[in-house]
Amino acid sequence: MTEERLSFQAEVSRLLDIVAHSLYSEKEVFLRELVSNASDACDRLRYAALTQPELSADDPNLKVRLLVDKDARTLTVADNGIGMNREDLVENLGTIARSGTAAFMKSLETAEKGDGKKDVNLIGQFGVGFYSAFMAADKVTVLTRKAGENQGWRWESDGKGEFTIAETDGLPRGTKIVLHLRTGDDEYLDEARLGGIVRKYSDHIAIPILFGEGDDAKALNSASALWTRSKSEITADQYKEFYHHVGHAFDDPWLTLHWRAEGALEYTNLLYVPSTKPFDLFDPKRAHRVKLYVKRVFITDAAEGLIPPYLRFLRGVVDSEDLPLNISREMLQHNPMLAKIKAGITRRVLSELSKKAKDSENAAEYDSFWENFGAVLKEGLYEDYEHRDELLKLLRFRTTAGEDLVSLEQYVARMKEGQDAIYTISGDDIDTLLRSPQLEGFKAKGVEVLLLTDPVDEFWMPSVGVYDGKPFKSVTRGGADLGKIKGEEAEKPEEKAPEGELTDLLALLKLTLSDAVKDVRKSERLTDSAVCLVADDNDMDMHLERLLKQHKQLNGEVGKRILEINPSHALIKRLAERAKGSGATDALEDAAWLLLDQARIVEGEALPDPAAFARRLANAMEKGLA
Repeated sequence: MTEERLSFQAEVSRLLDIVAHSLYSEKEVFLRELVSNASDACDRLRYAALTQPELSADDPNLKVRLLVDKDARTLTVADNGIGMNREDLVENLGTIARSGTAAFMKSLETAEKGDGKKDVNLIGQFGVGFYSAFMAADKVTVLTRKAGENQGWRWESDGKGEFTIAETDGLPRGTKIVLHLRTGDDEYLDEARLGGIVRKYSDHIAIPILFGEGDDAKALNSASALWTRSKSEITADQYKEFYHHVGHAFDDPWLTLHWRAEGALEYTNLLYVPSTKPFDLFDPKRAHRVKLYVKRVFITDAAEGLIPPYLRFLRGVVDSEDLPLNISREMLQHNPMLAKIKAGITRRVLSELSKKAKDSENAAEYDSFWENFGAVLKEGLYEDYEHRDELLKLLRFRTTAGEDLVSLEQYVARMKEGQDAIYTISGDDIDTLLRSPQLEGFKAKGVEVLLLTDPVDEFWMPSVGVYDGKPFKSVTRGGADLGKIKGEEAEKPEEKAPEGELTDLLALLKLTLSDAVKDVRKSERLTDSAVCLVADDNDMDMHLERLLKQHKQLNGEVGKRILEINPSHALIKRLAERAKGSGATDALEDAAWLLLDQARIVEGEALPDPAAFARRLANAMEKGLA
């Protein structure tokens, strides 16, 4: 086969451009990433060899080697792990085939120009650490042969948009990554320097990392699984570097959990909560990235049923003493022991999060966690009934009361006299919600309203229904009763349209808009705006309906809304005067439709007839200026 010349995926080219021009203060982390990948390759071969021992029979002692050639100025990271074939090379070293690519690229585009550290941190968060090799190399050569296959392959690139792939014979099993070092990076040819980097970042890796070949090779790490050691023997830096390894992450962990479960079922856990949000957090597959080991042998990093989907932000390892060593990924899904491990992990993680949530002295720390992972944690409210009470205590909300995040317990403690519901409003962003006319009456009486902007809110809230005996109630529903709630101070009486005139106006509006709205009535919630749309008590929430409509999940027509009018608003009073004792004139009919369209615009809804709206608005302006 002749040499193939292929182009990188556009996202990869962008990454490589950033890496090549970054002035990153900790360039040495490229070695951590390459050693970590080599370790993973060895773990995957060890697992595959459980059922296919012939895969590793010719070279059973798994290891990672660092080799230098000072004359050629090359550093080689070699492993005898699972190896790659042509398809693996193209997929793993030429593309980013993971959910979240769009979000990742958007973050790169908005990153501060010239901030190399920030850009490379983004790369690490996205989990494409191989490309960090180009921080130290102006050309990278990969020589590899996949276990169980005879054909070897050579991949090479200078990181400038293209790479080549060609068949290569005579290669051993595994992968060699040869870095042709940039001018000025000769430090990575020094044994002492390389040994220091390995001890700093990779000492915890359970596979030997050797410098050199043959009998003269020197071990650079202790090669013992970190999670098997006593907590008292592990330093904070060792915990942090293991997180970087196991999570392929550049950030530091927000929370570290290390414990051993003993009894009928024994397993060890070393789990981390990241301090930054992974880009694939909302991958439709909702897969976690916790590695499962059995007696220190790697099994899989995607064991379905090991971690509940709403805790998929966790990183780390779970090592079981009781699962069978040769268990397949398919058998894992139906293994009752795995379900017990999952239950134990869930209890412990929620318990630790609860401790963090109760720590009032470090409330900002928990708020940071919530901003990153709260939307995911809420999924458990409708997926995991058993732990619903614990999850409800972890919830935090933005509210109309200020900038601080608020728990449900705090909200209930601040409820007004006469208030018997937890009021909510849903929308796409906080600023838009705060401008909603539906909030006016609640703000006037000092009634706090939860501001909900996560799509998942529309699903867990109906499932939960109540908290502490108080029902959740949307302020966009028609039955929000403010009359019985006592405000913080006496309300100033406002001049309203006379009842008789208002009755005539309501009748006219109902007649004119009969096919477009469910009802027209006076409002208790409006103080500044003239009109607003609300849903009937038994109808679907307005924001949920819009979401379903956007995703084409609604069958049939969208439900009609109730138009509420503010009897104290100058425009409504003027229209009421005009409507008194008269029939529906053209001017009043136009005003009725303009009021409805105004309410639609405020709700962010598309107007069904923009041309008619423009015509009526022009007529009204013309008469007003006459």
